[in-house]
Amino acid sequence: MIENYPDVAQSEDIADYRCGQKTSDGHSGTDFALLGFDQMNKGVRVIAAADGRVQAIRNTRPDQPYVPGTDLNGQECGNAVRIDHGNGYQSVYCHMKLGSVRVTPGQRVLRGQFLGEVGLSGLTNYPHLHLTVTQGTEVVDPFAPKQDNACSTPLQTLWSDTPKYTDAGLFTVGISDAVPDLIDVKSGDARRAALTPRDAMVLYAHAFHGNKYDQIAFTLTGPEGMIFEHSARLGDDQAELMRAYGRRAPDLGWPKGDYRGYARMIRGDRIIAVRHADVSVQ
Repeated sequence: MIENYPDVAQSEDIADYRCGQKTSDGHSGTDFALLGFDQMNKGVRVIAAADGRVQAIRNTRPDQPYVPGTDLNGQECGNAVRIDHGNGYQSVYCHMKLGSVRVTPGQRVLRGQFLGEVGLSGLTNYPHLHLTVTQGTEVVDPFAPKQDNACSTPLQTLWSDTPKYTDAGLFTVGISDAVPDLIDVKSGDARRAALTPRDAMVLYAHAFHGNKYDQIAFTLTGPEGMIFEHSARLGDDQAELMRAYGRRAPDLGWPKGDYRGYARMIRGDRIIAVRHADVSVQ
């Protein structure tokens, strides 16, 4: 699913091509997020968006979540492929899996040709493909290359089959030791990186533009498998919302080790947003 679009705002504000919030300040591409790390491990193909010639590749960065403060030496894109399509157009495919890149500089590729696999390399903490399209020195939003009718469905796109847009999404997901206040979720104070074996374990999600039929589905797993699964409908249209679900520590305490929680926003039979959070029990 699409997690982020290019930021088209002309100020410090953010806006995707439909004037929604599915972007971040200065974001230059479209992020196609996987539904979980298991998909990355199985392998998800990255294909060429159009005919062209490979200009450059990188295939040496490890697949690992980015740790703030780490110097990436200008390789924030991680393992990548850059293709020249002519007429000034180029496309760049970032965060690919280590060792998966299957093309070489100078090679001619056709639309749909296998380039490699989605990974976790570079400046990212979740497996996704970041696709940037440029013409000359300008970033082009493939959903609205001319953007001549702002906030409306564009009259033109670069897609042969334009992916469906939804304005709903997840700001953040985290794990805490109690049901947090929204103000602490927004500031980041609610998030815990480590818990004790006796702490409660609460997974929370901060979402936007939910409708009353949407569901927030939580799953949390640990060293010994599934801790809980929980899903509930929102019940009302909400521009902004926070949901949480958790468990008290078992009588003998949580086993030491790493835990991972997912929150998925579901509309009908389609997952429209997913984020995860990790915590360790020490």
